[in-house]
Amino acid sequence: MEETRKRARKRRLPRIMVLAAATLLLTTGASAGGAGGSQEPAAYKAAPMAERIQAPPAGKTKALPESLREPEGLPIPLPETEAVEDTYFDAAVFLGDSRTEGLSLYSGLKTGHFYTAVGATVESVFSKKNYKTESGEKVSLLDAVADQDCDKVYIMLGINELGWSKTKTYHDQYAKLIDRVREDHPEAKIVLQSIPPVGAKQEAKKTYVNNERIAAYNEVIKTLAEEKACYFLDVAACLTGGDGLLPKDWNFDGIHLNPAGCKVWLNYLRTHSLEDDAIAAAQEKG
Repeated sequence: MEETRKRARKRRLPRIMVLAAATLLLTTGASAGGAGGSQEPAAYKAAPMAERIQAPPAGKTKALPESLREPEGLPIPLPETEAVEDTYFDAAVFLGDSRTEGLSLYSGLKTGHFYTAVGATVESVFSKKNYKTESGEKVSLLDAVADQDCDKVYIMLGINELGWSKTKTYHDQYAKLIDRVREDHPEAKIVLQSIPPVGAKQEAKKTYVNNERIAAYNEVIKTLAEEKACYFLDVAACLTGGDGLLPKDWNFDGIHLNPAGCKVWLNYLRTHSLEDDAIAAAQEKG
């Protein structure tokens, strides 16, 4: 795995071209099926935008048994804590799309295990075999994560699903993803990260990749964290400017974070740890 990460770091400049290609896909419109060109599950058809932004369905997802929850429940969202050293992420998994790939490439974080794919969705992590193992075999991202020892799993997925018909689709598929990760790593802490906003350049295009849609999806993520007893980390909070947009100095193209933006994200991870004592101290201080 370490050798794989070394190879990835050597390919940083070519990766910029990959992210640029993802950007082109993001601008192709609803016919591409998602912000990264990923397809919505075939069972779902497009609906008018007014019908798309819905509250998640009540009672449709099996919640974690009360006996498995902490006595007071998990804090929603995670509060600010004392900053941790980067060794804190030694056994952490980061699962996501091209934005999480950017975190690996540009934040300066030298530890952790990144499982990413351009255009990844909460559906494609099951179905697309786009992760190449050390043996050369291609497997799905979730199958790769299943084989990785870890104590924390940070998930950020959703930008490529913004064109899906209903938030219910996203909710139900994300719930299956959480169940799978928990089945594979029952002792690991699962962290659902909110989706950062897009910048003025992207917002001006007036496509379905917009901040109103992102806000609706973030409500779904927050609801899932409550239903599934996961940690909810509001990354969007640290990457939103006073105008509600992703600041232009922190992104390449209105969507993907540049090194400055990725460093802001990493610092937020460092100052929002999952340590019980740190959370308790933060809550008492707050």
